[in-house]
Amino acid sequence: MAKIQMKTPLVEMDGDEMTRVLWQIIKDELILPFVDLKSEYYDLGLEYRNETNDQVTIDSAEATKKYGVAVKCATITPNAARMTEYDLKEMWKSPNGTIRAALDGTVFRAPIQVKGIEPCVKNWAKPITLARHAYGDVYKNTEIKVPGAGKAELVFTAEDGTEIRKTIMDFDGPGIIQGIHNKDNSIESFARSCFNYALDTKQDLWFATKDTISKIYDHTFKDIFADIFEAEYKEKFDAAGIEYFYTLIDDAVARVMKAKGGFIWACKNYDGDVMSDMVSSACGSLAMMTSVLVSPSGVYEYEAAHGTVQRHYYKHLKGEETSTNSVATIFAWSGALRKRGELDDIPELMAFADKLEKATLSTIESGKMTKDLALITSLKDVTVLNSKGFIEAIRETLETL
Repeated sequence: MAKIQMKTPLVEMDGDEMTRVLWQIIKDELILPFVDLKSEYYDLGLEYRNETNDQVTIDSAEATKKYGVAVKCATITPNAARMTEYDLKEMWKSPNGTIRAALDGTVFRAPIQVKGIEPCVKNWAKPITLARHAYGDVYKNTEIKVPGAGKAELVFTAEDGTEIRKTIMDFDGPGIIQGIHNKDNSIESFARSCFNYALDTKQDLWFATKDTISKIYDHTFKDIFADIFEAEYKEKFDAAGIEYFYTLIDDAVARVMKAKGGFIWACKNYDGDVMSDMVSSACGSLAMMTSVLVSPSGVYEYEAAHGTVQRHYYKHLKGEETSTNSVATIFAWSGALRKRGELDDIPELMAFADKLEKATLSTIESGKMTKDLALITSLKDVTVLNSKGFIEAIRETLETL
């Protein structure tokens, strides 16, 4: 069978540890035999990031803006132990954070649901997609440990020297202070990414904050979303037959637990961090979670939602067998190939992406899976496969479709 031809390259970002090992096996077994792959390759492995002073990460983000679609392997965000292990020049920033900032993007994460791995929340018939704002709030905070009695103030000094000053607390003893911020243009980008992705996937969009308590900070998020929706998206949503819905974050949590799924839930940075882990855990594991970074201009970067699987990598280096779940990484590839096919009008490439996902899920449903899934499946008499064996089983299934 002739390989499917591509018109435009997608940006390929290689990564670290066990996911890097799986990356090559996935390409060799599931992509290259079927697709004449055109990709612009960037090595985001920690050694090469260190060698290039992290310039390779910046270059990969710029290439993503140029070509519009990227697929990324999991990467290490170094801590003190990694500094020593990899003999790093400095503690390089998270590649995901660098790429998100460069693309001004929003992260959308959704569980991969498959028969035999039922959600803990039984009424979740369809995946719930979490849209997480990826800028500011507690992640860019400033904190003070208050040593004793005194007055804490919040002060803003404008360029012309004028001040806005508010008392935070008159402390009568030790305590703590935290200052957080966000920017209107970042919230606007977040809103547009959410509205565009809802239209792209034809799903209802929920957004939730705590504006009843945070009457300026959270209310600004609510107002910006509402203004942009009314001015730019209401008619498009009506035409698509989908809904934009705002509620308080605590009400959203209660509604989500009773919902059937099949919608996008947009959250501020911290809420999205927590709620995406809740949804993924309820649906099995982070290894069964897609993740796509979407910019307001319509640039897409697909990746797995999990890390580099360090423990399995150390076993791999010792020559020991591993049973590492590659589903999320496979779906990163299928997502990127489908989007590339959509943008370039290559229906064969889109159909192949669909087949690859179907083959992956069908393999699991037939009882062939990695150890992590075997521990939680409701299927009986399953076969536990090693890391490569699972991908090879998917290849066998793919060739029958």
